[in-house]
Amino acid sequence: MRNFLHLNIMGATAYTYHAKEVAMTLKATGKGQTPFTIRDEAKLRDFADKLGFKGGKELPGTEEPPVNELAVKVGDAILEGIHTDSDEALGMVGIFAPESRQKVWRELGILPGGPIEESMDMTTCSMTNIDGDYVSLAKKALRLSIATIYGSLVPLELGQDILFGTPSPHEHEVDLGIIDPEYVNIVANGHEPFIGAALIAAAKKAGNQQKAKDSGAKGLHIIGSIETGQELLQRFEKDDVFVGLTGNWLSIEAALATEGIDVFAMDMNCSPPALGEYQDKYNVTLVSVSKLVAMPGMDRQIAYKPAKVEAQAQELIDLAIANFKKRKAAGLVKNDLNRQKTLTGFSAEAIVSALGGTLDPLLDVIKKGDIKGIVALISCTTLKDSGQDVNTIAIAKELIKRDILVMSAGCGNAALQVAGLTTIDAQELAGGRLKAVCESLGIPPVLSMGTCTDTGRIINIVTAVADALGVDPSQLPVAVTAPEYMEQKATIDGVFALAFGLYTHVAPLAPVGGAPNLVKLLTWDLEGLTGGKLAVETDMVEAADGIEAHIMEKRKALGI
Repeated sequence: MRNFLHLNIMGATAYTYHAKEVAMTLKATGKGQTPFTIRDEAKLRDFADKLGFKGGKELPGTEEPPVNELAVKVGDAILEGIHTDSDEALGMVGIFAPESRQKVWRELGILPGGPIEESMDMTTCSMTNIDGDYVSLAKKALRLSIATIYGSLVPLELGQDILFGTPSPHEHEVDLGIIDPEYVNIVANGHEPFIGAALIAAAKKAGNQQKAKDSGAKGLHIIGSIETGQELLQRFEKDDVFVGLTGNWLSIEAALATEGIDVFAMDMNCSPPALGEYQDKYNVTLVSVSKLVAMPGMDRQIAYKPAKVEAQAQELIDLAIANFKKRKAAGLVKNDLNRQKTLTGFSAEAIVSALGGTLDPLLDVIKKGDIKGIVALISCTTLKDSGQDVNTIAIAKELIKRDILVMSAGCGNAALQVAGLTTIDAQELAGGRLKAVCESLGIPPVLSMGTCTDTGRIINIVTAVADALGVDPSQLPVAVTAPEYMEQKATIDGVFALAFGLYTHVAPLAPVGGAPNLVKLLTWDLEGLTGGKLAVETDMVEAADGIEAHIMEKRKALGI
């Protein structure tokens, strides 16, 4: 349990680092120091109201507070929440978590403070000979997960929506075929959207497009990779500058091997450490755009700073144009690779809008059984078991053909996008009743929600459904699956799903198999405490059987 908690801590602090970057960017934007603007003013004002800043008009005739002033205040509030003392209750939990869950967590003694303070406590207590009680350590992991979701994930996604716009459904393109070697190509890779968004804006300047053409290219393209790509894909339409997403993290080396990329810009997460070997072999320039990222063979670092991001984006463009000249001199390599349409951008607001402005139509089709239940697929991708994306695609197909709606996020989302499961055409793979619902709403049976940070977004949707039905989330016909989890962020997400009272399928087994008491706690005893249950299964048909049985049991208990 101590070692498992160590993984959780790394996931928690990585998410919290991202949240800190959002807060600092929000503040800098409010002060006029970045090229970014407040794209969703209504969400900023709503968030400010929830935080007690009175973001809207208080009385007839009074003025609304200035947007930029609110942006700074909200940024400060996110930072303050992150650092809330562990002896105090994190205010974001009280704002966003269901009261029924707060009651459970309060009774278990796992209502947390801020994620930084909790991470410090957890790191200390999991040292040798401090906390040697696996139950105590397990409860601390649950506590840390709650701090992470409500102290980091929920505020960071709200902050990014405020800055770059709340996602709405639109068509885009994915897979390696989007890389056109005749263009200057810059790939934004990692988990944060800041450099990528600045690159898109800079690449749309006529001067930069002309520079690219003067170098012998057809123009300048910005391309997304893994979670940074998903953040951009959700919010930016496809056009002649931003052309889509290559895939998930196991697609990175293949993308570089196309010999069509000029700059591969890496922010804080998921860049394999051996990429330096690709730099000369495939004529690409590797650049770290985070102070956290380094690897052998890479000597360029342009660490993201909100107030410098416009100049940093220009520097990356200039590097890419210089690299294109070398790549062209070596001979442009053309590949006949696949590209796939996807429908993405399903934020909570977009889903409610598609339903006519209320959750009632969704509740009605769930009650009637047209949709048996909902499964959040939030996964990495791994070469373990069956290979890249095999389990992810298999379980998604199994679930939708059983009339279970899937909401996807993380590297697993890219797997389903590339596989064509996030398209209207995928309705043909759904069960008859789910297919009819999807046809009536004009949506795929797999809703592309975005990145692993969108765990917070999905939790807010589940909370809204639970509130609408007047039940605790643990009573809903919903479940979570991470069929190819790998990374530390996935472990803290999974632990939160257990804290939230959800049936949580994972593959492979977490590194706890040598501790039978802990396995029993996670797979059996925990259900009586939080309502959550860990299910381990590497056969995706059997995993879907378990999920469906759980959903049907919850339906029966609700009398639907």
